[in-house]
Amino acid sequence: MIRLVTVIGHGVNLLPHFINHYQKYVNEIHVVCYNSDLHPNISDEVKSIISDYENIYVVKEVYHHNFDWEMVTNLYNEAKLRYKNDWWVVADIDEFHLYPKDNLHRLILDCELNGWDIVRGGFIDRIGNDGTFPKIKNDGSIWKQFPVMGFFRHPMSEACPNKICVMRGWVQVTNGQHYAKIDGHTTWKWQGWSHPLIAPFNTHSVQVHHFKWDETSIERIKRVADTNKDYSYSDEYMKMYKELEKSNFLIDLNNEEFMIEISEGRDEFNRYRKWNSLIKKIVLI
Repeated sequence: MIRLVTVIGHGVNLLPHFINHYQKYVNEIHVVCYNSDLHPNISDEVKSIISDYENIYVVKEVYHHNFDWEMVTNLYNEAKLRYKNDWWVVADIDEFHLYPKDNLHRLILDCELNGWDIVRGGFIDRIGNDGTFPKIKNDGSIWKQFPVMGFFRHPMSEACPNKICVMRGWVQVTNGQHYAKIDGHTTWKWQGWSHPLIAPFNTHSVQVHHFKWDETSIERIKRVADTNKDYSYSDEYMKMYKELEKSNFLIDLNNEEFMIEISEGRDEFNRYRKWNSLIKKIVLI
């Protein structure tokens, strides 16, 4: 049994695309609804959408203040512990995984044969044509709506690009789902990518395609920045907003640091060709 858990506090318009992407990989999708003052009806919106699908369940509903990423991480850890020995995919609503050789089952089998309990990965930022922030459409491929791939969020805001993607339910993730905590140690502070329970990154890493950057994201970045709270990582979001202001709210596709690649109509499995170079860079951050 492979389960996925996602916490949804915004981005409900991505949910049909999210479900269509992950249904081919996992047996069940578990949804935690994070209602807040900004989005008080998330639960109703989610339930309306998932009623058309099988094996998708709302497993918890909370009402909490806006943009508390620490709370989000706690909800992920709590959900996974319900089946602590099973395999879980953890993905925010705007994170679409591509697995090595497009085979999650093979990836997990390799983990079981080798005694690995964690698979890590890193962000690939998706953006619209000409570096724009597109409006998400219900119909049509989400991949084609965001045809430009790159690595711009970390250079612009110093946001952590590491992600814990696939794991046993007992594995605790840290804030932002960037690292794991094992026996009281955070992986990057102890043995990092060489920890014996982590699958080797050079052969078993996950591309996390990040569809965060739609037309609503600019306002959301500013709102998070304005909360001025540590649990929201407001400083990081303010850096991002100021950098976007400088570029007139466009991503500079000619910036070599952003490692831009344009899909040019290729399907999702013609994955990011610069991945080997990018993941080697990510593991050093």
